[in-house]
Amino acid sequence: MAKKTSKKKVGKKTARRKPAVLEDLPEGEPLAQPLPLSEVLGQANALATLTRSLESDRLHHAWIFHGPKGVGKFTTALAFGAMLLDPTTDKGLSGELAPDPDSQTQQIIREAGHPDLHVVYKELARYSQEASVRNSKLTSIPKDVVETHLLKPAHLAPKSDLSVGAAARKVFIVDEAHMLDPRGAGVVQNALLKTLEEPPSGTVIILVTDSEERLLPTIRSRCQRVSFTALDDKAMGEWLDSTEVDISKSDVDWLVSYAEGSPGRLLRAADAKLADWARHLEPMLRLADAGKLSPELGAKMTSLSEDWAKAHVAHDARRSKEAANREAAAMLFSVLSTRARAQMRQGENLDESIRAIDAIAEAEARLSANVSPQVVYDWLAAVIAAPVPFVTRA
Repeated sequence: MAKKTSKKKVGKKTARRKPAVLEDLPEGEPLAQPLPLSEVLGQANALATLTRSLESDRLHHAWIFHGPKGVGKFTTALAFGAMLLDPTTDKGLSGELAPDPDSQTQQIIREAGHPDLHVVYKELARYSQEASVRNSKLTSIPKDVVETHLLKPAHLAPKSDLSVGAAARKVFIVDEAHMLDPRGAGVVQNALLKTLEEPPSGTVIILVTDSEERLLPTIRSRCQRVSFTALDDKAMGEWLDSTEVDISKSDVDWLVSYAEGSPGRLLRAADAKLADWARHLEPMLRLADAGKLSPELGAKMTSLSEDWAKAHVAHDARRSKEAANREAAAMLFSVLSTRARAQMRQGENLDESIRAIDAIAEAEARLSANVSPQVVYDWLAAVIAAPVPFVTRA
């Protein structure tokens, strides 16, 4: 009998725990079944802020959920939105504020999507009536998407009577809000600002972002800010024990270290098989630690990122090749940075690790300046193996 590969399978199969993959979902399809707010892990301060707001009957109309990627901001926004739209939301026997899980509102959110729960994300550009928007590179959330899926419906009457008596009649969640098209001196954000200044009655807008500084100060000043943090070891352990994820035992430690308290980062790394990337690169990086350049290192970095980007785009024709290449490069750099930081924490190869981190930052800048990825990776391989300190460009 063949020996089975040892894997860590955590938790039971449950649709509501399945992470939302935004780019795979057509317009109007529910992104995920919301968790009860009380089941969001590792964000006690954020949840306390939201609960106090609901209990005070002084609900703010605009929110910014900010913090690292993959720590539960969108999950919390969806849970909060489900509570706001449900007139059954109240304190139960446990004293916790929650909607009736069997209410009509919750059933509709779980099964078909609530007509007044709107999620705005950049991939909605693929459904635009404008060809230029449909064919855009998805490097931002275009103005057309914001106008069609937020600004116009925000000022219309609710599409249903489901939320009569609830804390809100309409909820809009903008995922990756920092990607609101920055061209034209913040024209898209300024368009949103008008709605934030004169909010329609019963409308709540939640901006989810891991780069709050990219939102205009005028946007930030009109929103209630809620800070999210990386999960601690205990919360990460609870998340692993309660979430469906299959990973080889040999990958668990690396993935947890790589995740740095972000369940979303761990899931993304597991899906992209980044632990394999790390294993493929390790022998060549060890040579670099010793000041020896492996002629294969640059080529290996190129093939890993290009192969992933090609497969990612091939899986869905709506995906942007340019965005996939950028994402692949970001994952490659994150694998290299994780290794360098781990060495620094362990007191190993300090000079080499510092040089690698500086060089990675410079490589990112060069890619942003449209230098060929292969040229950038070859340059990076040479620099991290160089026996002299690296000096960034002026």
